[in-house]
Amino acid sequence: MNPETLALVMFGTLLITLFLGHPLAFSLGILALVFGVIGWGGSMDLVFNLLANRAYGVMEEYVLVAVPLFIFMAQVLDSTGIAERLFESMHIIMGPVRGGLALAVVLACTVFAATAGVVGATEVSVGLLAIPALMAKRYHMPLIAGSICAGGTLGIIIPPSIMLVVFGSLAALSVGHLYAAAFGPGFLLSALYVGYIAVICWFKPEYGPVLSKEERIYSTGYKIKIFITSLFPAIVLVIVVLGGILAGIATPTEAAGMGCAGAVVLALIYRKLSWKAIYDASWSTFLTTAMVMTLFLGGNAFQAIFMGLGGGDVVVQMIVGSEAGYYGVLFIMMGIVFFLGMFIDWLGILLIVIPIFMPVAMEMGFNLIWFSILICVNLQMAFLTPPFGYSLFYLRGIAPKSMTIAHIYKGVLPFIGLQWIALILCVLFPEIILWLPRFAFGEAAIR
Repeated sequence: MNPETLALVMFGTLLITLFLGHPLAFSLGILALVFGVIGWGGSMDLVFNLLANRAYGVMEEYVLVAVPLFIFMAQVLDSTGIAERLFESMHIIMGPVRGGLALAVVLACTVFAATAGVVGATEVSVGLLAIPALMAKRYHMPLIAGSICAGGTLGIIIPPSIMLVVFGSLAALSVGHLYAAAFGPGFLLSALYVGYIAVICWFKPEYGPVLSKEERIYSTGYKIKIFITSLFPAIVLVIVVLGGILAGIATPTEAAGMGCAGAVVLALIYRKLSWKAIYDASWSTFLTTAMVMTLFLGGNAFQAIFMGLGGGDVVVQMIVGSEAGYYGVLFIMMGIVFFLGMFIDWLGILLIVIPIFMPVAMEMGFNLIWFSILICVNLQMAFLTPPFGYSLFYLRGIAPKSMTIAHIYKGVLPFIGLQWIALILCVLFPEIILWLPRFAFGEAAIR
């Protein structure tokens, strides 16, 4: 069997192991070892040396230090009650509007996503507060589920996003440029969610009843006060973390460190700082980081062997040689990412497709920043697409029994459609992605 055919068999075997439910990190590592030995004539030393060098390369990757820092920041913020204050203020302000509480969910998730950058923290924090409030007002159950799930996924695309840090490391692209590029699509998605909820509740008022006059007891002055006091800390943290990156005065890793310090200060101000809070945040950070880095090691091992066997060249020739054209090739790759998103989490998809798709993108002449953000927008759908969307499981874990899995599946479908609309708009109008990197870093940032 020639090396190229062996590489394709290796990739096919990976898909089979994933669909059988085996852990991704160990599947990647074991397949790399087995096919490396087969492909290089049984030389264990050669394979182990290669894998050791790749593992050392992961440990040397400075930008990956930002991953545990951003996770820790999200965990500490979760303990400060910022999400609670954001939802409460949005609840008070948006209550008199049809569908106002569902709109408050999306807006609170948008702001919290810009400070936390972790889907689980955003969705669970806001969801625990929102579900009782929305159910008490007899909101349409699928709309409750869809707005919380979709709002929570904004944490993976709006900076500071851990996914963009990992993407930058895998694709050898500037994380700062990716952060700038993700702003447009992230807030476009938020605007589409808000627009959909407003429209559906306008035509079907029973989906999102307004608060009664008796419940609108807050003065305008109080609304302004609570809005400022809840939003101001989040804005300051965003300026500290993202402002430093976009201004070019801090690397993503340095900005993540400042973000951690800012989160601890906020916890101290809100009197939520305790040794237990720090311990819980540190332990959660340790577990999540260990999972991410184990996947990284397995993914790098798989990538090294797959590319060494010539698998990357074969895939490039197959896709580019399909004569599907510029948009046809793009559609094929986006379709593959969407399909994988139904079964695999975002990190696994990145580890599998980035080493294969980036050479195709370069061969086709795609702008790499634009193409990268398209993949990230697509990967947001992986959190919502049944049967294994992580956001669906997050919500099921905190939802009451009256909210069934059928309600959740039905609720997310319109939002998956909105994500496809956002993806198509970003394809047709690249400036949605490219305007901020050009503004912040100059024309060289998007070449």
